[in-house]
Amino acid sequence: MENEIMERELSKVAPLEAVLFDIDGTLGISDPFHHKAWSEVLQKVGFNGGVPITVEFGMKNMAGRTNEQIGQFLFPDWDQDQLNKLVQEKEALFESSARQHLKEINGLHKFCKWIEEKGLNRAAVTNAPRYNAELMISILGLSEFFPFIVTGEECGRAKPFPDPYLEGLRKLNASPDHTLVFEDSLTGVKAGVAAGMQVIGVAAIGQEKSLAEAGATLCIRDYEDENLWSALEKLNAC
Repeated sequence: MENEIMERELSKVAPLEAVLFDIDGTLGISDPFHHKAWSEVLQKVGFNGGVPITVEFGMKNMAGRTNEQIGQFLFPDWDQDQLNKLVQEKEALFESSARQHLKEINGLHKFCKWIEEKGLNRAAVTNAPRYNAELMISILGLSEFFPFIVTGEECGRAKPFPDPYLEGLRKLNASPDHTLVFEDSLTGVKAGVAAGMQVIGVAAIGQEKSLAEAGATLCIRDYEDENLWSALEKLNAC
């Protein structure tokens, strides 16, 4: 019954015109590098008494948010110069790890090839800083695949507000009724839903329920997931 409901909801997107992707955790396996970088800089400044933050803390309070949002959450009393210095150090650590170890989510290039073959419009929509976003897309070999990158910091409001996804639609001249969003965070799923689109959650183990509760129509493990291809086949047949 649940699959029938999912397939019925996704069928409303036909004919599919465009696909919008988040980047971190949706295109590439980057969350461990963010966690490691944040852990190092936070320990250095004595956050939480010097006790390393847990993965659970990071997923709940930091995943999918802008650096500005994270900084204000962690250190609401700090001035902007202090926050900027912390973020710059964190980003340098992240960049070093990403350049050496960033890998695509399983099946990503297969899916991208399918998108190209179908002639679908696409854009990357992220809360990451532009340099960070362009770096990851370049490492993954997708610079030519994405004609546009939309960042939350360049919009009026970042995710979980719909502004970045609405800007993505504007740049592609696409209808929300015929566009799919791929997201891995609660923040991103909420933004895609608020922008009026069907969202497919790329869910880590244990995250399926929370993404579904946030509004994801379908949750997949990666781009090899049989449920994704079954849904696309049915959508393509509509």
